[in-house]
Amino acid sequence: MTDKTDAHYEHCLTVLRETDRDRYLACLLAPAEKRGALAALYAFNAEIARVRDVVREALPGEIRLQWWRDLLEGEADGDAMANPLAAGLMACVREHRLPIAVLTDMIEARIFDVYNDPMESRASFEGYAGETASALIQLASLILDPATAPKSADAAGHAGVAQTVAGTLLLLPIHRRRGQVYLPADLLAATGLTPEALLGGSDAAAATRAVQAFVGLGREHLAKARAAGGVSSANRPAFLPVALVPHILDAAEKAGAAALERSPQPAQWRRQWWMWRAMRRGPF
Repeated sequence: MTDKTDAHYEHCLTVLRETDRDRYLACLLAPAEKRGALAALYAFNAEIARVRDVVREALPGEIRLQWWRDLLEGEADGDAMANPLAAGLMACVREHRLPIAVLTDMIEARIFDVYNDPMESRASFEGYAGETASALIQLASLILDPATAPKSADAAGHAGVAQTVAGTLLLLPIHRRRGQVYLPADLLAATGLTPEALLGGSDAAAATRAVQAFVGLGREHLAKARAAGGVSSANRPAFLPVALVPHILDAAEKAGAAALERSPQPAQWRRQWWMWRAMRRGPF
């Protein structure tokens, strides 16, 4: 590894501290020699996940996502590598032989974020989660312990869905202000809540049922991840953010319809404690 790559990795870790504090902590709990590559991967994920936060219209969002796709596919302008985050990502990809197709699929999935189209079904939601959070866990496992990473693929798949459920519950107030509906349409229909009522907050009883049903989906996948096993001690840092999921699900279930107005985000010190404990005992 060159001094320049070290500098790029350090930049990625600094960026990650501001854009994704939980995964920043996961990096700090990982072995020092893996920390920079993980930070580059996670900072890239944070960058494509926050596109809707930095653009007001869909087209500029798609252009930003296309820039990252071009970078990974070798079609970006030569000046792209002047971006230390981009340079760090490409160094991580080369060093750990990460599959480009998985990374470009992550970008493709994020196009959903820049529009206000509703999530059509539970299957659509699981597919979205699989190409984003689940893929991120598996890519991190390839960095940490590639020899055993395939054994944790099933656990990563289900853990990513559970994590996406929890993340969606945390972001419900923001999504509603933007007019976005991430809760699956078939789940809403089963609980008697329309997308319009979700966005308007006009049916608290149905909203409570919908939140509770969505929590149930998260718990279902968390249980499947736990049953799948296969997470080596070396790959444990890849799963550390999943340790927050059961606590977020519990808080959202208790809040019910109030989760539409106020994010059930646990305090930072609690999240740090749960992740540190998970490093010692396992994420599930």
